[in-house]
Amino acid sequence: MEPNSYTKPPANLDAIFSALADPTRRDILSRLAHGEASVNEIAEPFQISQPAISRHLKVLERAGLVERDIDQQRRPAKLKADQMALAVDWLNDFKKFWGDSFDQLDAVLVTLKQNQSKEPDHK
Repeated sequence: MEPNSYTKPPANLDAIFSALADPTRRDILSRLAHGEASVNEIAEPFQISQPAISRHLKVLERAGLVERDIDQQRRPAKLKADQMALAVDWLNDFKKFWGDSFDQLDAVLVTLKQNQSKEPDHK
């Protein structure tokens, strides 16, 4: 990547990656990808308290990855995938770099293999 092509990342990119760094929060997002759920429903498969799940949800909300509604007595959470797209877009900027790096590695491996096949057996 050339320094001239640097673009300023979205302001909340750090919050998104920080939220995604925790495996429990990633599991919560996976659960919410199947539809909205209450704190009780989200907490069910975990071995942690409902208040801990609520704290995880607050982190996800601040990162813009989850939205909570008020539906009578419950506050269902739902996924906001558009914010996750910001992280995906940022990572995609590195796709060309990795593609070029793998192409170079492939070329080195092909050369090594060709050189090995040319060497006589020393038996």
